[in-house]
Amino acid sequence: MTKPVALIVDDEPDICELLALTLRRMNVEPLTAADVTSALKILQNNEIDLCLTDMRLPDGDGLQLVEWMQNNLPNVPVAVITAHGNVETAVQALKLGAFDFISKPLDLTNLRNIVTSALKLDAPEKSDPSGIIGESDAMHHLKDMVDRVSRSQAPVHISGESGTGKELVAKLIHDSGPRKDGPFIPVNCGAIPSELVESEFFGHTKGSFTGAVNDKSGLVQSANEGTLFLDEIADLPLAMQVKLLRVIQEQTVRPVGAAAEEVVNVRILSATHRNLAKMVTAGEFREDLYYRINVIELAVPALRDRGDDVLLLAEHILQRLGQPMSILTGSARAAIRSYGFPGNVRELENMLERAVTLCSSGSINDIDLAMRHENPPESSTSQSTVADLGGQIVDVQRQAIVEALEKTRYNKTAAAKLLGLTFRQLRYRIKKLGIE
Repeated sequence: MTKPVALIVDDEPDICELLALTLRRMNVEPLTAADVTSALKILQNNEIDLCLTDMRLPDGDGLQLVEWMQNNLPNVPVAVITAHGNVETAVQALKLGAFDFISKPLDLTNLRNIVTSALKLDAPEKSDPSGIIGESDAMHHLKDMVDRVSRSQAPVHISGESGTGKELVAKLIHDSGPRKDGPFIPVNCGAIPSELVESEFFGHTKGSFTGAVNDKSGLVQSANEGTLFLDEIADLPLAMQVKLLRVIQEQTVRPVGAAAEEVVNVRILSATHRNLAKMVTAGEFREDLYYRINVIELAVPALRDRGDDVLLLAEHILQRLGQPMSILTGSARAAIRSYGFPGNVRELENMLERAVTLCSSGSINDIDLAMRHENPPESSTSQSTVADLGGQIVDVQRQAIVEALEKTRYNKTAAAKLLGLTFRQLRYRIKKLGIE
């Protein structure tokens, strides 16, 4: 089997020698160039699998090389070597399309991790189009962006309203990239008590605090060789934001109570439905962390901005529930198409699941959808009527169930028979309507 070939671009002989030695030990054949001009000649005349370039070169800089490669050799990953602490340059390189960056002085463990990940991209795969349902222009753009960022190691921030599917997008990025065989660890930052955040993220040693009866690995260590998805990152306490920034920049963590740091190889993806830029201005979110996690931003569109995608999603959800699209009547489809869905895809899923469970006629009408009447789209008078009817039908259902339960002395089996429902349907309605 032919060895992979890596191009090293650096005008310091000692750095070139160290990188070449490390690559040879990894069974990678190194080629070297001392400037941009020489590097371009090698790239134009050789099959290269990976490029490692310094930022400062005698006849230009690494950013020029990154940009040239994105235009001419987009499938060849390039990692840049930056001065320690030069975050702005690293971020700029990632935005231009660099696969990753390495800080001086070189950490050979980090270097080996980057090379290993980059070489897994030799045969790039398109992301599974079935992963994101939709044919609207907004969704085609999102799919294209997922394909692009999945090949990089740059931090990606996924923005969008609640219920739009931000975690689904993060998982697709993970599954489409070189880390797909590693773990995908989703974390809801707002669900962890502030006093336990550091321990949950970084782990702790036995006896480091009351209740620490054993050594415990943190979420960051659990995501090693894979992806850590930080959902609702806006809820992360300010003190923890500083420590997360260090993890991203240094790729190291220190468990609570530990004397030494541990090296980790983790890609960070994040998401929130809040406006992080405004939070930075208000002093509620650290500016340095914002620029580090927001190297690339993916905006997931709201369902109301996706046109006929809502009907494609409805069909997909119904198939998952074992129902054909034909179960939706024309009035139901019209109502779905014109409704604003403030809860987005999650609201559509819940609405259809409820309607399928409760319908007894074999079809779902607009009234069966029980749409929110308190938040209809401003531009739709007819939709307002549908929503009001939905609210009324819920009240009627509640009253009918209560009366049936009273008549049967709260024998649910008998009450279900009286109402013409299955026992499962009645139990579902009782739970959803809050009937005790």
